[in-house]
Amino acid sequence: MQTRRRYHHGDLRAALLTRAEDTLREKGPAALSLRELARDLGVSHAAPSRHFKDKQALLDALALVGFDRLDEAFAASLEGVGDSFAERLATTARTYVDFANANAELLDLMFAIKHTPEASEDLLAASQRWTDRTVSLIAEGQRRGEVREGPLESVGIGVFSTLHGYATLAAGGSLPPEACEPGLDALVAYILRGCAPEKTA
Repeated sequence: MQTRRRYHHGDLRAALLTRAEDTLREKGPAALSLRELARDLGVSHAAPSRHFKDKQALLDALALVGFDRLDEAFAASLEGVGDSFAERLATTARTYVDFANANAELLDLMFAIKHTPEASEDLLAASQRWTDRTVSLIAEGQRRGEVREGPLESVGIGVFSTLHGYATLAAGGSLPPEACEPGLDALVAYILRGCAPEKTA
């Protein structure tokens, strides 16, 4: 008989989130249950309630983990990258698609849960960091004269929706693996053309 693992104070929350992410990846969000997670981890069914009052709180925390992880990936990938809009856009796009491919189910949860009325302020703030990053990238491109003039939000919507759509297709297996890399290069070129300043006559 397998011995149940005991958790010291402070460890159970992290263990619950790790196991919840595994379950999300294997079975989807509908399969997540605090009682089942407790059983998997060998603790009492009431133990998770010390960290998550209900399933919604668990999903909220799991989405927050995803946004934090994505933000860390962006920060790390942009270190040492040139200042041009093209360079930083290409790095951002590649990082986002890589994240989507590695965390497809988590990414779906992140963008679904942030729109629920129960989403926490921490989660909303974390999701806003992605928006702020995109806006900052475009604003800097405008200052450098590499991005067309216009409201940041309207330019950003085009950039984000194009990139997010491609990442979703790639992570969902809708694109052949051999087409993903050249497809991403073409996507970046497409966005750059859409963002390019208008040529004066």
